Amino acid sequence: MEKIAMIGGGSWATALAKILSENGARVGWWMRSKDDVQHLQRTRHNRRYLSSVAFDLTRIFPSSDLDAVVKEADWLVLAVPAAFVKDVLDKLDRDTLRHKRIITAIKGMIPGKNILVTDYVAERFRLPHAQLGVVAGPCHAEEVALEKQSYLTIGSPSPELAEDFCRLLRNRYVKAHPMDDLDGIEYCAVMKNIIALTSGIAHGLGYGDNFQAVLVSNAVQEMRRFVHALNPQPRDLSASAYLGDLLVTAYSQFSRNRTFGNMIGRGYSVKSAQMEMNMVAEGYYAVKSIHELNKKLLVPMPITSAAYHILYEKISPAVEIELLKEKFK
Repeated sequence: MEKIAMIGGGSWATALAKILSENGARVGWWMRSKDDVQHLQRTRHNRRYLSSVAFDLTRIFPSSDLDAVVKEADWLVLAVPAAFVKDVLDKLDRDTLRHKRIITAIKGMIPGKNILVTDYVAERFRLPHAQLGVVAGPCHAEEVALEKQSYLTIGSPSPELAEDFCRLLRNRYVKAHPMDDLDGIEYCAVMKNIIALTSGIAHGLGYGDNFQAVLVSNAVQEMRRFVHALNPQPRDLSASAYLGDLLVTAYSQFSRNRTFGNMIGRGYSVKSAQMEMNMVAEGYYAVKSIHELNKKLLVPMPITSAAYHILYEKISPAVEIELLKEKFK
């Protein structure tokens, strides 16, 4: 029986815990809140996210003791917002993860450091990248809860690690396949949240499907330029790990980044939108990280720049999207 440490109590952590435990793994599930742990132990449900999912407590072991959960595991799955990764992992001893395989299910970057989560983990715990992997979509946690057909990609420089974790995920409604493009998948996962957020802003301003289609097609070009500048290698961005993940995030009703952007387009301030959602939209933090990285690369990135101007320089969304639309073809 594979032993998994699930780190995080949000919707994606809940969806992955459902898949892994129902496939026979033993899942130690760390949540920050002791009340949430006790509620799950008592009712078999995560009261905050995907509350319809009932867990088998002979396979799920919730706890607020991070060290204990990690110590027992063969695999560590990170599913906390990127902004909290450093606070959580810095509590662990540097040697704790030496012999574990780590999968990040986080679609964001470490704020301030402006590095990928996998790069931070490798640096913090002195691990080779072959010990790391990343989960990519297209897949929304809400549809996993409904057991709708879903597809996942595991990116890792280690083919064995990627395939082993794919086997842990595959079931009647989840298909999973391995890829070796760790950096490309992770950077695209970060950028697709920025695109979804910008798409939501446009929708909130009253732009329709025609404009959104042009925005997304231009976004693919922007992603290609940026990722190639950082990590040049042959990659087909029409693959589901790239384009598919972008599409579902930019268009879906379940996309928190699109929802957040839509609120900004309708006139909400950043703070009021965050308070009303009560969930983290990774795109908000990713915009600043990618913008800072691009100061050295100088890649043409009009969509990311527009989002940055709106969110961090408080430029009017209507004015910024008006300027942006003139740059599209």
